Amino acid sequence: MKILGLDSSGLVASVAVAEEGNLLAEYTVNYKKTHSQTLLPMLDEIVKMIELDLHTIDAIAIAKGPGSFTGLRIGSATAKGLGFALGKPLVEIPTVDGLAFNLWGSRDVVCPLMDARRNQTYTGLYEFLDGKMQVIREQCAVGIDEIIANINQLNRQVVFLGDGVPVFHEYIQENCKVPFSFAPAHMNKQRGAAVAALAFLYVEEGKVQTAAGHRPDYLRLSQAERERLAQEQQS
Repeated sequence: MKILGLDSSGLVASVAVAEEGNLLAEYTVNYKKTHSQTLLPMLDEIVKMIELDLHTIDAIAIAKGPGSFTGLRIGSATAKGLGFALGKPLVEIPTVDGLAFNLWGSRDVVCPLMDARRNQTYTGLYEFLDGKMQVIREQCAVGIDEIIANINQLNRQVVFLGDGVPVFHEYIQENCKVPFSFAPAHMNKQRGAAVAALAFLYVEEGKVQTAAGHRPDYLRLSQAERERLAQEQQS
Protein backbone atom coordinates (compact mmCIF):
# COMPACT_ATOMS: atom_id res chain seq x y z
CA MET A 1 0.00 0.00 0.00
CA LYS A 2 1.20 3.52 -0.84
CA ILE A 3 -0.13 6.64 0.90
CA LEU A 4 0.31 10.34 0.14
CA GLY A 5 0.41 12.48 3.29
CA LEU A 6 -0.41 16.21 3.34
CA ASP A 7 -0.21 18.66 6.23
CA SER A 8 -0.73 22.41 5.92
CA SER A 9 -2.48 22.90 9.25
CA GLY A 10 0.14 25.14 10.82
CA LEU A 11 3.24 27.17 9.97
CA VAL A 12 4.78 24.17 8.20
CA ALA A 13 3.74 22.76 4.84
CA SER A 14 4.67 19.12 4.37
CA VAL A 15 4.12 16.47 1.71
CA ALA A 16 5.21 12.84 1.98
CA VAL A 17 4.80 9.53 0.19
CA ALA A 18 5.14 6.33 2.18
CA GLU A 19 4.80 2.61 1.65
CA GLU A 20 4.30 0.30 4.61
CA GLY A 21 7.48 0.53 6.65
CA ASN A 22 9.22 2.75 4.11
CA LEU A 23 9.24 6.54 3.61
CA LEU A 24 9.82 7.17 -0.09
CA ALA A 25 9.95 10.97 0.01
CA GLU A 26 9.16 13.96 2.18
CA TYR A 27 9.25 17.68 1.42
CA THR A 28 8.77 20.04 4.37
CA VAL A 29 9.02 23.83 4.36
CA ASN A 30 8.75 26.23 7.29
CA TYR A 31 9.16 29.63 5.70
CA LYS A 32 7.32 32.88 4.96
CA LYS A 33 5.32 31.65 1.98
CA THR A 34 1.64 30.74 2.00
CA HIS A 35 0.71 27.11 1.65
CA SER A 36 -1.15 27.91 -1.55
CA GLN A 37 2.25 28.78 -3.03
CA THR A 38 4.08 25.73 -1.72
CA LEU A 39 1.90 22.64 -1.36
CA LEU A 40 1.30 21.68 -5.00
CA PRO A 41 4.83 22.63 -6.18
CA MET A 42 6.24 20.46 -3.37
CA LEU A 43 4.05 17.55 -4.47
CA ASP A 44 5.10 18.07 -8.07
CA GLU A 45 8.78 17.97 -7.06
CA ILE A 46 8.31 14.72 -5.15
CA VAL A 47 6.48 13.18 -8.10
CA LYS A 48 9.43 14.04 -10.34
CA MET A 49 12.14 12.95 -7.90
CA ILE A 50 10.75 9.46 -7.24
CA GLU A 51 9.12 9.05 -10.66
CA LEU A 52 5.73 8.61 -9.03
CA ASP A 53 2.56 7.91 -10.95
CA LEU A 54 -0.07 9.41 -8.65
CA HIS A 55 -2.58 6.86 -9.87
CA THR A 56 -0.55 4.20 -8.04
CA ILE A 57 -1.20 5.65 -4.60
CA ASP A 58 -3.92 3.91 -2.59
CA ALA A 59 -5.09 6.78 -0.38
CA ILE A 60 -4.53 10.44 0.44
CA ALA A 61 -3.98 11.28 4.10
CA ILE A 62 -4.76 14.83 5.18
CA ALA A 63 -4.32 16.62 8.50
CA LYS A 64 -7.98 17.54 8.99
CA GLY A 65 -7.55 20.02 11.82
CA PRO A 66 -7.49 21.85 14.05
CA GLY A 67 -5.04 24.51 12.97
CA SER A 68 -4.81 27.59 10.83
CA PHE A 69 -8.19 28.14 9.17
CA THR A 70 -6.56 29.21 5.90
CA GLY A 71 -4.02 26.39 6.00
CA LEU A 72 -6.68 23.79 6.67
CA ARG A 73 -8.80 25.04 3.77
CA ILE A 74 -5.82 24.88 1.41
CA GLY A 75 -4.92 21.36 2.50
CA SER A 76 -8.52 20.25 2.35
CA ALA A 77 -9.04 21.65 -1.15
CA THR A 78 -5.81 19.99 -2.34
CA ALA A 79 -6.71 16.60 -0.87
CA LYS A 80 -10.29 16.73 -2.17
CA GLY A 81 -9.12 17.76 -5.63
CA LEU A 82 -6.64 14.91 -5.79
CA GLY A 83 -9.19 12.48 -4.40
CA PHE A 84 -11.72 13.40 -7.06
CA ALA A 85 -9.17 13.46 -9.91
CA LEU A 86 -7.54 10.14 -8.97
CA GLY A 87 -10.60 8.37 -7.62
CA LYS A 88 -8.86 7.71 -4.29
CA PRO A 89 -10.20 7.68 -0.72
CA LEU A 90 -9.10 10.20 1.89
CA VAL A 91 -7.82 9.40 5.37
CA GLU A 92 -8.56 12.17 7.86
CA ILE A 93 -5.87 12.49 10.54
CA PRO A 94 -6.53 14.72 13.56
CA THR A 95 -3.76 17.32 13.41
CA VAL A 96 -2.72 17.00 17.06
CA ASP A 97 -2.62 13.20 16.81
CA GLY A 98 -0.36 13.45 13.77
CA LEU A 99 1.92 15.84 15.61
CA ALA A 100 2.14 13.50 18.60
CA PHE A 101 2.97 10.57 16.30
CA ASN A 102 6.29 12.28 15.54
CA LEU A 103 7.44 11.07 18.96
CA TRP A 104 6.41 7.44 18.49
CA GLY A 105 7.94 5.28 21.20
CA SER A 106 8.43 8.08 23.72
CA ARG A 107 8.42 6.94 27.33
CA ASP A 108 7.09 10.32 28.43
CA VAL A 109 3.60 11.71 28.08
CA VAL A 110 3.50 13.61 24.77
CA CYS A 111 1.85 17.03 24.71
CA PRO A 112 1.60 18.81 21.33
CA LEU A 113 0.99 22.55 21.58
CA MET A 114 -0.26 24.59 18.63
CA ASP A 115 -0.70 28.33 19.05
CA ALA A 116 -4.43 29.13 18.77
CA ARG A 117 -3.98 32.78 19.87
CA ARG A 118 -5.34 34.53 22.96
CA ASN A 119 -3.52 32.14 25.32
CA GLN A 120 -5.42 29.24 23.73
CA THR A 121 -3.79 26.13 22.35
CA TYR A 122 -4.80 23.20 20.20
CA THR A 123 -3.48 20.34 22.24
CA GLY A 124 -3.98 16.84 23.62
CA LEU A 125 -2.15 14.24 25.69
CA TYR A 126 -0.76 10.94 24.43
CA GLU A 127 1.36 7.98 25.47
CA PHE A 128 2.85 4.98 23.69
CA LEU A 129 2.15 1.55 25.12
CA ASP A 130 2.89 -1.84 23.55
CA GLY A 131 3.86 -0.19 20.26
CA LYS A 132 0.62 1.79 19.97
CA MET A 133 -0.31 5.42 20.52
CA GLN A 134 -2.89 5.81 23.27
CA VAL A 135 -4.94 8.98 23.70
CA ILE A 136 -5.00 10.29 27.27
CA ARG A 137 -6.87 13.45 26.32
CA GLU A 138 -8.34 13.93 22.84
CA GLN A 139 -7.32 16.95 20.80
CA CYS A 140 -9.04 20.07 22.06
CA ALA A 141 -8.91 23.87 22.06
CA VAL A 142 -8.25 25.05 25.63
CA GLY A 143 -6.29 27.62 27.58
CA ILE A 144 -2.64 26.86 28.25
CA ASP A 145 -3.47 26.99 31.97
CA GLU A 146 -5.97 24.12 31.61
CA ILE A 147 -3.66 21.70 29.81
CA ILE A 148 -0.76 22.42 32.18
CA ALA A 149 -3.06 21.81 35.15
CA ASN A 150 -4.09 18.53 33.52
CA ILE A 151 -0.43 17.56 33.12
CA ASN A 152 0.35 18.40 36.74
CA GLN A 153 -2.50 16.13 37.84
CA LEU A 154 -1.03 13.23 35.86
CA ASN A 155 2.22 13.60 37.80
CA ARG A 156 4.28 12.08 34.98
CA GLN A 157 7.20 13.33 32.92
CA VAL A 158 6.08 15.10 29.74
CA VAL A 159 7.63 16.20 26.45
CA PHE A 160 6.24 19.22 24.57
CA LEU A 161 6.35 19.90 20.85
CA GLY A 162 4.65 22.13 18.28
CA ASP A 163 4.67 25.77 17.23
CA GLY A 164 3.07 26.68 20.56
CA VAL A 165 6.22 25.79 22.49
CA PRO A 166 8.01 29.13 21.96
CA VAL A 167 4.73 30.99 22.60
CA PHE A 168 4.06 29.24 25.92
CA HIS A 169 7.65 28.47 26.92
CA GLU A 170 7.72 30.94 29.81
CA TYR A 171 4.36 29.79 31.15
CA ILE A 172 5.51 26.16 31.03
CA GLN A 173 8.74 27.01 32.85
CA GLU A 174 6.84 28.79 35.61
CA ASN A 175 3.82 26.51 36.03
CA CYS A 176 4.63 22.95 34.99
CA LYS A 177 5.28 21.03 38.23
CA VAL A 178 6.42 17.73 36.69
CA PRO A 179 9.72 17.02 34.87
CA PHE A 180 9.46 18.16 31.26
CA SER A 181 11.49 18.49 28.07
CA PHE A 182 11.06 19.93 24.58
CA ALA A 183 11.31 17.88 21.39
CA PRO A 184 14.28 18.74 19.11
CA ALA A 185 13.91 20.66 15.85
CA HIS A 186 13.74 17.66 13.52
CA MET A 187 10.58 16.32 15.15
CA ASN A 188 8.81 19.27 16.78
CA LYS A 189 6.56 20.43 13.92
CA GLN A 190 3.95 18.87 11.65
CA ARG A 191 5.27 16.32 9.15
CA GLY A 192 3.59 14.73 6.17
CA ALA A 193 5.47 11.52 7.00
CA ALA A 194 3.75 11.24 10.40
CA VAL A 195 0.35 11.88 8.78
CA ALA A 196 1.02 9.16 6.21
CA ALA A 197 2.35 6.69 8.77
CA LEU A 198 -0.66 7.14 11.05
CA ALA A 199 -2.94 6.77 8.03
CA PHE A 200 -1.80 3.16 7.54
CA LEU A 201 -3.28 2.34 10.95
CA TYR A 202 -6.49 4.17 10.10
CA VAL A 203 -6.87 2.25 6.84
CA GLU A 204 -6.46 -1.05 8.70
CA GLU A 205 -9.32 0.03 10.96
CA GLY A 206 -11.49 1.06 8.01
CA LYS A 207 -11.34 4.76 8.85
CA VAL A 208 -11.49 6.21 5.36
CA GLN A 209 -13.54 9.01 3.83
CA THR A 210 -14.63 9.97 0.35
CA ALA A 211 -13.34 13.15 -1.24
CA ALA A 212 -16.90 14.47 -1.29
CA GLY A 213 -17.41 13.71 2.39
CA HIS A 214 -14.22 15.32 3.70
CA ARG A 215 -14.54 18.47 5.83
CA PRO A 216 -11.86 20.22 7.91
CA ASP A 217 -12.30 20.09 11.69
CA TYR A 218 -11.72 23.59 13.04
CA LEU A 219 -12.66 22.79 16.67
CA ARG A 220 -13.73 26.37 17.25
CA LEU A 221 -15.28 29.30 15.40
CA SER A 222 -13.14 31.65 13.34
CA GLN A 223 -12.46 35.17 14.65
CA ALA A 224 -14.92 36.62 12.13
CA GLU A 225 -17.63 34.19 13.28
CA ARG A 226 -16.93 34.98 16.96
CA GLU A 227 -17.15 38.70 16.28
CA ARG A 228 -20.43 38.27 14.39
CA LEU A 229 -21.95 36.30 17.26
CA ALA A 230 -20.78 38.92 19.76
CA GLN A 231 -22.43 41.66 17.71
CA GLU A 232 -25.67 39.67 17.47
CA GLN A 233 -25.70 39.17 21.24
CA GLN A 234 -25.22 42.89 21.81
CA SER A 235 -28.02 43.89 19.44
